[in-house]
Amino acid sequence: MKSKQYILALDQGTTSSRTLVVDHSGKVISVSQKEFKQIYPKPGWVEHDPMDIWSSQSTTEAEALSQADLSHKDIAAIGITNQRETTVVWDKRTGKPVYNAIVWQDRRTADYCAKLKEQGLEPKFSQKTGLRLDPYFAGTKLRWILENVEGAREDAEAGHLLFGTVDSWLVWKLTGGSVHVTDASNASRTLLYNISEQDWDDEILKTFNIPRVMLPEVKGSSEVYGHTSENVPIAGIAGDQHAALFGQACFDVGMAKNTYGTGCFMLMLTGDKPVFSKNNLLCTIAWKIGDKTEYALEGSIFMGGAVVQWLRDEMKMVGSAEEASWLASSVPDANGMYLVPAFAGLGAPHWDPYARGTCVGMTRGTNRAHFCRAAIEAIAYQSADLAESMKKDSGIEIKELRVDGGASRSEPLMQFQSDLLDVHVIRPENVETTAMGAAYLAGLAVGFWESKQDIIDRWKAGAHFKPERPAEEMKALAAGWDRAVERAKAWELPEEES
Repeated sequence: MKSKQYILALDQGTTSSRTLVVDHSGKVISVSQKEFKQIYPKPGWVEHDPMDIWSSQSTTEAEALSQADLSHKDIAAIGITNQRETTVVWDKRTGKPVYNAIVWQDRRTADYCAKLKEQGLEPKFSQKTGLRLDPYFAGTKLRWILENVEGAREDAEAGHLLFGTVDSWLVWKLTGGSVHVTDASNASRTLLYNISEQDWDDEILKTFNIPRVMLPEVKGSSEVYGHTSENVPIAGIAGDQHAALFGQACFDVGMAKNTYGTGCFMLMLTGDKPVFSKNNLLCTIAWKIGDKTEYALEGSIFMGGAVVQWLRDEMKMVGSAEEASWLASSVPDANGMYLVPAFAGLGAPHWDPYARGTCVGMTRGTNRAHFCRAAIEAIAYQSADLAESMKKDSGIEIKELRVDGGASRSEPLMQFQSDLLDVHVIRPENVETTAMGAAYLAGLAVGFWESKQDIIDRWKAGAHFKPERPAEEMKALAAGWDRAVERAKAWELPEEES
């Protein structure tokens, strides 16, 4: 009998929406994926149409069920994982967005963040939220909408407008507009949430002039929030990187994962108390299950696999990511060249929104294989910077790094990462860790799986990369990378100085 033997995982990403059907053994039965339009109104601005997000996600949900020859009656619960920080504001009377979703990559609030820093406010924000004053996070994007969309502030103050990250928008749509919630992991990415007190912070809301009535109720990451029109419980929510940490079964303090997606995101579980970073990382809520909240240190890199996409789409050097990986492995090194992909500024641990992409060390002998090698090495160098900062903050040596995401399929990248970190890098058999994390959180909430041990039992190591190159050689290469990064910093001047 099929009934209630499956979990539906909605994986709403930056460039596409996906739905996976997962069975009790943790096997993916079907997958449907649909890309949607990226909108670039001005340099540094990135938007999505929230209705595109919804239609692409609902289309893939129907297709994944159809592929598996299932209906909603066979689904025990729905889990949601989402691109984080992307900001949606909609009118609850009409269900229509008042503006496009402002995407996490968007830099339009860089100057506003700089002004708040000049006022000396960053330490207070960091202590309350674990984050930094950077346009990456949702709070300044929400403020921008209220300040710049005609009538938005008046409607918001009258209680007509709702704010949410993408998870909130999807839950609201799935429940026919009856449930306005987010989970603790997504709330902790807004720059509005006090992660120690676990509540929206009134002082920050006042600074940004954001009406509290707009904000969703903050719930745990694994509980029933509401039901769809087909009466399926929505029972798990986590931001994509938190879901990946959960899907990688990183449940012990000090365990770490790195996701090599559009950007790169390294998280280390630090336990039930926040560890505030002294090395320019973020302190974030990993997840909240029942009464227990667990925290993580996080480093965010804006350009990970996107560097290879740039080589393919803009530079036309390769036709595919696979070709880039093959070319990179055809040369022993980048021939002294470093590519710093600061196309959208630099994330952790530098936090320089005015940095720009830089390529140094080219000679007459530099060819496209060296470019591919330098692009792949840049992803590893940026990740190594994060690992070093984590070690300083936590006092914990990373013993192994669990990896996932599209670029984790690149053998030369994974080997170089292992050499650079001097640790074992492990890619699991099932690299769908983000969607699996959402599935597991939903399944735990409804008793589909009984415990975290069930998840540990289902995690299986796939490829294993061990350090091969001498540590001194890697230190010399890392020193060259540091020099290259310094040349990329503060390239673009703030508007008032340009």
